[in-house]
Amino acid sequence: MSNIAFDQFALTRIADFARSLSRLHQTARRFAVDHDQFDREFNAVCQSIWGYTIDDISDELFSPEDHLFLDTLDEAHARIFAAEQGYDLVDEAGMLTDWWGFCWMILAEKRGLLTAENRAAARAAIEEKYLAAPNVTG
Repeated sequence: MSNIAFDQFALTRIADFARSLSRLHQTARRFAVDHDQFDREFNAVCQSIWGYTIDDISDELFSPEDHLFLDTLDEAHARIFAAEQGYDLVDEAGMLTDWWGFCWMILAEKRGLLTAENRAAARAAIEEKYLAAPNVTG
């Protein structure tokens, strides 16, 4: 018997929060969908689960080891990693399409990066980037 056993009822099913996002992916198979729509839906899921979005955490907050872990993550290891942290990345059709982004958020939570201070710094950096761009008025 496996050493890894998870109580599926104790896991947070991300798919329960991602129904609109999954429908958007299905729609995109038949019709063109603006990439910003995916970002908005993904961020809505993250906001519902963690109270933060992927834009609230800077890449620089992760260690080089964390980046390597995320860069080499495959679906099988992502599913195990998520389950170890209390999350389920599977829906009725299989692995969630945005599993990598959800692992990014799970790792941010695990590292304690989901803080108001990190959110403010990330948002300030985004605003600074936009204001530095030509033809942008702030």
